[in-house]
Amino acid sequence: MARQLRIQYPGAVYHVTCRGNERRDIYRDEKDYQGFLEKLADSLNVYHVSLMGYVCMTNHFHLLVATPEGNLSDFMRHFNISYTTAFNHRHKRSGHLYQGRYKSYLIQAKNYLDEVSRYIHLNPVRIKKHFSKRIETKIKILMDFVYSSFTGYLSLDKRQDYIDYKPILDRFGGDNHNGRKKYSEYMLKGIKTDDPSPLELGKGSGIVGSVDFKDYIKNEYLDTENAHREQPHLKRIRAGHDPEEIITVFCSVVEQDRVELCRRGKNSIERAMLMEILYRYCSITQPEIGRLVGGIDYSAVSVARKRLRLKMEDESVLREYFEGIINDLSRIKI
Repeated sequence: MARQLRIQYPGAVYHVTCRGNERRDIYRDEKDYQGFLEKLADSLNVYHVSLMGYVCMTNHFHLLVATPEGNLSDFMRHFNISYTTAFNHRHKRSGHLYQGRYKSYLIQAKNYLDEVSRYIHLNPVRIKKHFSKRIETKIKILMDFVYSSFTGYLSLDKRQDYIDYKPILDRFGGDNHNGRKKYSEYMLKGIKTDDPSPLELGKGSGIVGSVDFKDYIKNEYLDTENAHREQPHLKRIRAGHDPEEIITVFCSVVEQDRVELCRRGKNSIERAMLMEILYRYCSITQPEIGRLVGGIDYSAVSVARKRLRLKMEDESVLREYFEGIINDLSRIKI
């Protein structure tokens, strides 16, 4: 059977899973779990990948990640090799730890981010030995399960600094008491109803999303011409550029004055695009971006970028405009 094509582009969101070779355990003790999470955090940092959720089961793991630089394969290669090497060294073994390549589903975040998050976090109670247990027992199992990002969504004391909780909690009213409570209720509903996995929608295509979203992805990335296209503008513009140079060139491309573009309180599409480009292609944080584009709070940067991505999913003209700006930037030496 031919391998399924990896669909990669800046801003893509994925569910990723990897299973132990011959279904064997990939963790043997507490040190293995801690080592796994340390290697994961390191790889997230190196490849500028955002982790929104994870669970470590005995012989496999699940991740929910966003890739601002469109580099899932590089990230997973680095992470899996790093942990395999550490695991083999510690246990004086050699050979493969995982069963083949990792498996990934491209997720339409607008429609399915919360469902995939719930699917991942409910894994500990959806194994065979817990099927017939009472709801209260399942809740306790989830709350006591250490190797998951779930409890950080409910309690600030349980948070891990390499998890980005905001994108999912924003869908429930924000990262506040009310939002966390609503997410908890959403999880409880999932335990009670035992809904089918949203990943079932991606079988065959590898894409979990609406018909329109699947058509867009297939036309843009999986047709005969595009399947072999490397998108050179994405290879030439990479993280690490001087943000001041990016801003200068961007203003020239969109033919706007920087002061006007970054004027405090201005809520333009171009300003949101500039924030997105700075996040993708400069090694700076969202608070730093906020200071560069008019002194706005990091949360305003995050909200503007999110709105832009959602609008581009629905509006082909806006998406083409953004891609045209990227192309123009790639032609100018930065």
